[in-house]
Amino acid sequence: MKKLLTATLALAALGLASASAMAEDKILAIVVKGLDNPFFEQVNLGCQKWNGENEGKGYKCLYTGPASSADEAGQIQVVEDLLNRPDVVAIAISPSNAPLMANLLKKVQPKIPVMTIDADLSAADAALRKTYLGTDNYLMGVKFAEHLKALKPEGGTVCLQLGNVAADNINARAAGTRDTLSGQKGIERLAGEGGWTEIDGCPVFTNDQIDLANQQMADTFTANPDLTAFMLIGGWAQFAPQAYAQVTDQVMDKLKSMALAIVAGDTLPPQMDALKAGRSHVQVGQRPFEMGYRAPSVMIDLLDGKPVEPIIYTGLDECKQDNADSCIGG
Repeated sequence: MKKLLTATLALAALGLASASAMAEDKILAIVVKGLDNPFFEQVNLGCQKWNGENEGKGYKCLYTGPASSADEAGQIQVVEDLLNRPDVVAIAISPSNAPLMANLLKKVQPKIPVMTIDADLSAADAALRKTYLGTDNYLMGVKFAEHLKALKPEGGTVCLQLGNVAADNINARAAGTRDTLSGQKGIERLAGEGGWTEIDGCPVFTNDQIDLANQQMADTFTANPDLTAFMLIGGWAQFAPQAYAQVTDQVMDKLKSMALAIVAGDTLPPQMDALKAGRSHVQVGQRPFEMGYRAPSVMIDLLDGKPVEPIIYTGLDECKQDNADSCIGG
């Protein structure tokens, strides 16, 4: 009986020690725009893979953010709360509203390393973060435009669907798209440059809301039966496959005949299904899993004082209907 009690106490002590070690893990936080966005769930999967490979090494990747991608103030509060936690030793942020996030960082002046992931701060505020890990968003916009020009060399009318008005990554993509379609730098709205004109009522802003994205597409198709191209600068509408299928059903004849071209961002599984089904012509994909997987290691390098490049790009995948089975590279 005494031996059994001793063994039980030893196991309990081991459990307490293990729990204590877990409790002492230093937190490497990743804050995304919203937990309701399937794109960011890929970031989470990368974060959790890193945790599985680094258990017991003293660090833990924490994935978090506001419940809704439309909650800019909620994201600010999440970041502020994390910066006040003693166990949080570094943080990676995908800012919904770049100027708003910059204002917080200026006010708080964090003592821990801050980096951005997926979306960056503006160039004027870049000194507030140590590095940016993610997509070259301007290049992503260039790729959108290059593929559209290949599909529609004569130009035409186009509607750009954007996300949050103040999201630096989305604005960079839009700039890359417009510059490349127009052949000029700094075009704020296409009005015939390069043969392309943005229709009245566009661009449309989804505020990262999936249902709104699909409604905007449906309304645009109804109001503009001769539209040449619709560009999803982010994948919002396609994140709801059934709704997106219903919206594109109304223009399937045009998609098949190439009277209407759809070029979209991201290559999540339902989006690739849409591409293969002819519901889009091109998907330019980011690598969110890689972002989530690499971010903790970058944060540790920052903590250790190792040299880290100010910008770390994660690459793009360019997918068309004829290479949909082999285009994903990362």
